[in-house]
Amino acid sequence: MSLAESWDRYAVGSTPRRDRNANGDTTWLNWTQYADHGPNESLLGTVAGRRVLELGSGSGSNLAHLVTLGASGLGVDIAPAREVVARERWSDLPRLEFRTAEATAFLSGTDETFDVVLSIFGAVWFVDPETLLPLIRARMAAEGILAFSHLPAGCRSPRPGGAGLRYDHSPSEWMRLLTGHGFTDVSTSVIDPPEGRTVGTMLARAVAL
Repeated sequence: MSLAESWDRYAVGSTPRRDRNANGDTTWLNWTQYADHGPNESLLGTVAGRRVLELGSGSGSNLAHLVTLGASGLGVDIAPAREVVARERWSDLPRLEFRTAEATAFLSGTDETFDVVLSIFGAVWFVDPETLLPLIRARMAAEGILAFSHLPAGCRSPRPGGAGLRYDHSPSEWMRLLTGHGFTDVSTSVIDPPEGRTVGTMLARAVAL
C-alpha cells in the first residue's frame, strides 16, 4: 500500500470536526488534539490579505477559519479523500482552494509565495525537516510565518495512516533546526494538556528571514 493510499484509508475512517465549538462558532483554529483547548489564530498575527498555505489540511477547517478572517488559503493534503471532504464542506467560501499532493512534491513544483505556512499535526510531523524546511523556506515571503504543532517527543500514540517515522522533536531540537534553516524569532513550547489528560502538544512558530 502506498503512503497516499494509507493516508486515504485513515482519512475515510476519521471523525469529522464538530459543526460548532463550545462558544458556538462555526469556524475556529485548533492547534492541539483536544477540543476547545490551546491558543487561537492570534499566534499568526493579522491574516487579512495574506496568502496562507496549510500542509496536511485535512477537512480544511483550520484553513477555512483563516479565510473567514480575510486570508486567501491553499490546503494541500496527500489523501484524495481529504480534498473531496474539504471542497464539499467549504464550497461557499471564496479565496479557498484544496489540492491533493505530497508536501515536498507540491513545494518543489510551485512558484507561488506564501505569507503564512501551517502544519497542524501535518507534514512537518512526518517529513524529514532537513528536506522539508528548506522547501518551505524557499516558498515563503520575507518575514512570513511558519507555525506547526504535533504530539510531544516520546509520545507512543499510534501513527495515523501507517505513515511510519514521525519527526516529533523536542522544543530545543526544533529551535536548532529552524534557526539552522533560515528562520528567526523562533519560539517553541509544549502546551499543557487540559485537566484529566496527560499528553500535551508541541507548538512552534518562526519567522522567515
